[in-house]
Amino acid sequence: MASTSGRRLAVLSLTALGIVYGDIGTSPLYAIRESLQPAHGLPVSAANVLGVLSCIVWSLIIVISIKYLGYILRADDHGEGGILALASLATPMDTGASRSRRGLVLLGLAGTALLYGDGAITPAISVLSAVEGLAVATPVFTPYVIPITLGILIALFLAQHHGTGRVGGVFGPIVVLWLLTLATLGIAQLIRQPAALAALDPRHAMAFFSANGSRAFIVLGSVFLVVTGGEALYADLGHFGTRPIRLAWFGLALPALLLNYFGQGALLLETPEAIRNPFYLMVPAWALYPVVGLATAATVVASQALISGAYSLTLQAVRLGCLPRMRIEHTSDREKGQIYIPAVNRFLMVACLALVVGFGSSAALASAYGVAVTTTMVITTVLFHAVARTRWGWSRWHAGVLTAAFLAIDLAFFGANLLKIPDGGWFPIAVGSAILALMLIWRRGRRGLAAKLRGRDLPPEAFAASLAHGMPTRVPGVAVFLIREPDVTPPALLHNLKHNRVLHEHVLLLTVVTEGGPT
Repeated sequence: MASTSGRRLAVLSLTALGIVYGDIGTSPLYAIRESLQPAHGLPVSAANVLGVLSCIVWSLIIVISIKYLGYILRADDHGEGGILALASLATPMDTGASRSRRGLVLLGLAGTALLYGDGAITPAISVLSAVEGLAVATPVFTPYVIPITLGILIALFLAQHHGTGRVGGVFGPIVVLWLLTLATLGIAQLIRQPAALAALDPRHAMAFFSANGSRAFIVLGSVFLVVTGGEALYADLGHFGTRPIRLAWFGLALPALLLNYFGQGALLLETPEAIRNPFYLMVPAWALYPVVGLATAATVVASQALISGAYSLTLQAVRLGCLPRMRIEHTSDREKGQIYIPAVNRFLMVACLALVVGFGSSAALASAYGVAVTTTMVITTVLFHAVARTRWGWSRWHAGVLTAAFLAIDLAFFGANLLKIPDGGWFPIAVGSAILALMLIWRRGRRGLAAKLRGRDLPPEAFAASLAHGMPTRVPGVAVFLIREPDVTPPALLHNLKHNRVLHEHVLLLTVVTEGGPT
């Protein structure tokens, strides 16, 4: 039994690598390049390289390792993660402060809506940044970067109906190979220039902000690119569970990422001119084409993290009555969270293709990336505080200190990313606002309809008693009526009796209850 459980944990951890850590795992393709781009007005000096590198390292440790894997993942709603699950936990139905509850629900809906905007950007920027490596190898490929990217994205979305389990089973080994490649490239550079390891000292980050002031604050918007996958990681909790996600991160993903970022820093300490594309310029000439191919495959995996997260959030929104019901296909007979939603898939595909064509490069897309995720991260921290106080019974001091620490970092990233709005950050905000409006309108309409119907509610017992005063004509056959609440006669049954004046010989009232596991 123990060996079977161990094998299952290993398989889930491998699959989690393929689904959950694709986004974070491909950030080395562009994060350092964007953080030290000439537009920021900072020279690629040793002090600035170590300062930016220190910010990146400690962002991964604090935001992903401590905040999300250490604390946020604890907040699961019957195994489901994501900001809607967190909002559901933070707002129990028996709470007395209805105004406070409405505010928390609104925050959860806003965070969910914003993730759809960034969910469209992630596949576009990830795949585009990888394919751009072909142009680094030879300018001959430059005109073909956009068409190749579009073809890859179309193939990715068309493969979604196979399910995250099967897709992740293929993607897992790819990400393992990718992370090992990241680590190898980083180690090779560190051997030549081990001084980059000094960035482990957080004083380099403090000195960077002290020396550069507002320009360092602007750079923080690009540093944030290394942790954009945090919310998708939490949203994918229902697909795999907590243990596989943590094991995959601390066992392979985090060490490989740190080594590669240190390696890029080492390259820039030695050759500042490599800032035009430090990742690919770190690759030996003989390995460039294989690494471009592997990077492209890995960025397809990165796209899967946001796509899977969008499916999970949509399912939760539908169950909470915040979105219209839509076709939801369960693609696994073991994991209830592994689903496929055709409508969401089509929306994301169209949005991704439009972004690639509209922005044209990963550098341009980086300006649109992060605004929505930082907003969602701030909301997640606020909701986490509510869960810690109301669900876990934490003291005000315990919850307050931890929340304040998380908020200090979240708000710094949030402020830096607000500067991106004129350059493309408006896109995820526009998408999020439209989806939030849809959620609020649908939710209000459902409540209004329910309130109107509630005045006509008739208990099944009262309905049966009324038949004794005038039995309608009985017709042969069986009639099945779906009901949400067992103590209310379904309106469809009453309308059938009123207009058709008949009642079937056998009438079944059916309530569907979703179990938490296979039966």
